[in-house]
Amino acid sequence: MSILVLKFGGTSVGSVDLIKSAAQIIKKEYESGYDIAVVVSAMSGTTNKLIENINLINSQDDAEYDAILASGEQVTSGLLALALKEININARSWLGWQLPIVTSGNHRHSLISKIENKNILDGFLNRQVAVVAGFQGVGSNGRITTIGRGGSDNTAVFLASALNAERCDIYTDVDGVYTTDPRMVDNVKRLDKVSYEEMIEMASQGAKVLQTSSVESAIKHNVKIQVRSSFDPDNMGTLISEDVLNNENQAVTGVAYSKDEAKVTIIGLVDKPGIAATIFNSLSVKSINVDMIVQNNFIEREETNLTFTVPVTDLKQSLQVLEELKSIIVFEKVISEDNLSKVSIIGAGMRNQPGIAAKMFDCLSKNNINIEVISTSEIKISVLIDMAKTEVAVKSLHQIFELDKL
Repeated sequence: MSILVLKFGGTSVGSVDLIKSAAQIIKKEYESGYDIAVVVSAMSGTTNKLIENINLINSQDDAEYDAILASGEQVTSGLLALALKEININARSWLGWQLPIVTSGNHRHSLISKIENKNILDGFLNRQVAVVAGFQGVGSNGRITTIGRGGSDNTAVFLASALNAERCDIYTDVDGVYTTDPRMVDNVKRLDKVSYEEMIEMASQGAKVLQTSSVESAIKHNVKIQVRSSFDPDNMGTLISEDVLNNENQAVTGVAYSKDEAKVTIIGLVDKPGIAATIFNSLSVKSINVDMIVQNNFIEREETNLTFTVPVTDLKQSLQVLEELKSIIVFEKVISEDNLSKVSIIGAGMRNQPGIAAKMFDCLSKNNINIEVISTSEIKISVLIDMAKTEVAVKSLHQIFELDKL
């Protein structure tokens, strides 16, 4: 019998009524003949409330932090199992340590190493639905761990791989992946299919449907993901998989954006081997995620200017790291700028069509939008711009590449 893994996000299980609605979605798939494993997030707002409570006492103990945060998913899994039993479906809840979901790494940011599938498969023999608490596992020391941002999506994808499931359906509050943010552009189109590589670029450039880490897990384990709406469950949404046939005539698939970016430039940096490694290793130790990087060398002066971007929330700490590095590397000064946005066009068809970058830059120029930094990959072009120009940039790019006609 085929297996489905269904994942319900916080907005899809945000109340008891919504949990009952999720149970009805599960029932439909169950009665069609699938064996079902479900992964749930905490009810919307629960995790933030738990963090507030932790901060009122002490947020420094990471092990206890994880033990507290994992309780949100524990509640949801139990409530959903009860809701399924109420409609005569055999079900039980599973916590990360009970299966177990084995993790490695540090508390708050653990990685799933392995999910034991025996308990779930044994339940399938009795047509039992497994309701698994997402976002959590157990470390080598026997303590509860949490998996970090996108943790429940990661749990679902990894579980689908462990069970050799036909598909992993991610139920959320949107009915798929769109050409851009529907809240910003009126004439967006939902994409029926998206390739893994396009989705990972969309996620990393600001699309909020899936976290980058969950798409990376899907690629690694070759798990097909269907993004669906819990509020419109008959809509099949968007399929994300490896074997997507792209329209070669369509260079751009979507426009993504990320607000609240910050730019840091180190002026007059001594140009010697190992300097960049020292800087970025120091930032990495502080868990600061560096994105766009540009270096301008001045050979005659043996100096360089090094520019990079970080989330604006990490700007202060980034500047502190550079201040601490003054004793071991030589540079003239550091300047920074916030209130920036990163806007990206993405599409696998860009590989085969020249002139896409020129078309993008011309569009921005005609809208009086200055470009601060540019970065590219095979299927992506990103620019850093004034945050106040974000909406104009996204709308104009969506129009110039005719994404409303997909």
